[in-house]
Amino acid sequence: MLHFIVPGELQGVLAFAGIMAAFAATILATARFSVYLPKDGGREFAHDGKLSAGKPRGAGIIFVICFAAAGFLFSPMSAENNIYFLLLLIAMMTGFMDDASKNPWGEYKKGFLDLLVAIMVAVTYVYYNGSTLQLALMGVSFELPPVVYIVLAVILIWGSVNVTNCSDGVDGLSGTVSMISMMTFYVIFNMLQVGEEFKYLILLFCVCILGYLWYNATPSRLLMGDAGSRAMGLFIAICALKSSAPILFVPVALVLILDGGLGLLKVFLLRFLKIHILKNVRTPLHDHVRKVWQWSNTQTVFRFAIIQIVLSVAVVYAISMR
Repeated sequence: MLHFIVPGELQGVLAFAGIMAAFAATILATARFSVYLPKDGGREFAHDGKLSAGKPRGAGIIFVICFAAAGFLFSPMSAENNIYFLLLLIAMMTGFMDDASKNPWGEYKKGFLDLLVAIMVAVTYVYYNGSTLQLALMGVSFELPPVVYIVLAVILIWGSVNVTNCSDGVDGLSGTVSMISMMTFYVIFNMLQVGEEFKYLILLFCVCILGYLWYNATPSRLLMGDAGSRAMGLFIAICALKSSAPILFVPVALVLILDGGLGLLKVFLLRFLKIHILKNVRTPLHDHVRKVWQWSNTQTVFRFAIIQIVLSVAVVYAISMR
């Protein structure tokens, strides 16, 4: 909103102010309102899950609202971005309602709600951007039928929401790795010269995550819950779409995909096809490396982050060489 009343020569100052305001607002709001959040009951089947019992949970509602407010005030406004704000808030609220519920929502209920949000995001993207798919590593692009693009986008969005949600089990892990993926897309936006009205939102979302991580670094004082992880997964998927090269989601978010996605794959194959894979691997992978390989929480966060940084550097360099 302020973007429209500030002279062009001061837009850089406004952008700087927005980033600082988003970070400060998240820090202050978390300190002030975290006492009102629901308390975590401890995750029965997660490694060291009981250590989380009693901590405020659902802190994603704070940093997502701070992001939406900062985006509305400081970023260039567009109808498309406003729809994304609304859908991010919806994803956050459905996650928070699950966090606050005495009886956790069932997998099918959450999956169906994620699907509805994914469909709305995919339709919105195609309406405003078309259905051109770019293979950024090869410098090739081609047009897909809109319906096909929407179906593929829904799969990407639904998958991103759920793998990010499943990766949230170690203090600081999901937020740190998600932020690396988002910032990688920010670099890709600049390299491909796309998403001019959207890329500033990436910076705002990342500083809001940093405000949350101020309290979530090991040993954490609070947890983001589904309210945060589902919104982060949705935002990463939107970043992938807005990059015009959504296939880059695979390498740019590979740590999230493997950490959270292998468990989803195991459950799907066992439940529907009676196929049992990875019998000796605990999922999510962050539980395996802590339980079996004896990594500490800090080692898990740093090593997973390092792996994603290396992947991201490789992707960025490959794009620069095309």
